[in-house]
Amino acid sequence: MIQVLIVGLSLLGAFFFLAGTVGLLRFPDTFSRLHALTKADNLGLGLIALGLALQAGSLAVAVKLFTIWLLAMLAGTTNCYLLGRNQIRSREIEKEHAS
Repeated sequence: MIQVLIVGLSLLGAFFFLAGTVGLLRFPDTFSRLHALTKADNLGLGLIALGLALQAGSLAVAVKLFTIWLLAMLAGTTNCYLLGRNQIRSREIEKEHAS
C-alpha cells in the first residue's frame, strides 16, 4: 500500500514539473512564465521529496529531503524576485529612452 502512495506522489510531482515546463513555454510574458514555473516546480519537488521520504523510512533522511526542498523553494523564490525586478527595471529604462 505504501508503495502505491510513493509512486502516486512521485508521478504527481513529475506532472507538476511537466505543467511548469509547459507554462514556461506557452505563457506570453515574463511574469506569467516565472509564476507558472516557480509554483509548479516547488509543488512538484515537494511531492517527490515526500514520496522519497516515505520510501527512505529514516527520519534523518526525511529531514534532509525536507531541508533540500526548503532550500530549493528559497532559491527559486529569490531567483524569481530578481528576474522580475530586472524585467521591471528594463521596462522603465526603455520608457525613459523612448521619451
